[in-house]
Amino acid sequence: MFQLLTDSECGLSTATLRAHHVAVIPFHFTVNGHTIASDLDDNQQLENFYAQLQQGVQPSTAAINVGEYVTFFKPYVQAGTPILFMGLSSGLSSSFHNAELARDLLLETFPTADIQVVDTLAACAGEGRLILEASRLQATGATLAETVAWLTSHRLQQWFTVDNLNFLYHGGRISRASATVGTLFQIKPLLDVDAHGKLRVVDKIRTRHHALAALSTKVLAALEYDPQQTVLIATSGDWDAAKRVRDLILAQAPQANLQIGPIGPTIACHTGFGCVAVFVTGPQDRDQSI
Repeated sequence: MFQLLTDSECGLSTATLRAHHVAVIPFHFTVNGHTIASDLDDNQQLENFYAQLQQGVQPSTAAINVGEYVTFFKPYVQAGTPILFMGLSSGLSSSFHNAELARDLLLETFPTADIQVVDTLAACAGEGRLILEASRLQATGATLAETVAWLTSHRLQQWFTVDNLNFLYHGGRISRASATVGTLFQIKPLLDVDAHGKLRVVDKIRTRHHALAALSTKVLAALEYDPQQTVLIATSGDWDAAKRVRDLILAQAPQANLQIGPIGPTIACHTGFGCVAVFVTGPQDRDQSI
């Protein structure tokens, strides 16, 4: 039996992770001079954080460092337990690279250890969905190697829209001019996560209403491919907008299996308040799904 590990940006509650026997290492974020460990179970912490984003506060984040990963992995390695770590996309954070460095350091001392680190090329609920799939495979008797092979051959389509362009500007995703003009004309970009796990703008849509409708259209296309799949909807605090996307989908696909959850602080620091994201599987890979 192998141990499943992940980070706190997976969009899953501690209770869900515990139920699937997944151990978690937290990211940290700093807001108003206070550094806090990300905790999706702390609803008050999340709502306070979202409220500060809405007020224009610019928090900062830090990658999980190599030493933290070594400490996280080491007890399992010392016990001789194979481990599978699934982390936030390397295209969005240097944290995953630090996990690779921690693995290499541990292998110098424990050369026979089985330490697998998988770049999910995903964020928040997309990362979480792959973790739940890994747990399902493990429960059906899949080996560690088989689970890794499945994870690296199955990638999600992930679509986002944001409400405040200033956060994309501060994160280097768009220019100051684009943020200023976009805000003036109510441009709401549609973004996805590409095949390298990086955010990219794929469309520019007038008004929030139409951007949310575009998300629902992406989901409906994916449901034609696999109507039984679970569609995950995530938001950085705008629950009404997430429910609007859900309702648009259900109006066309009333049997759809939909779940709504939070976007963690590490990602929300870069999207701002009001980001809404959807996570689906479709018939095309990411570079062809635009």
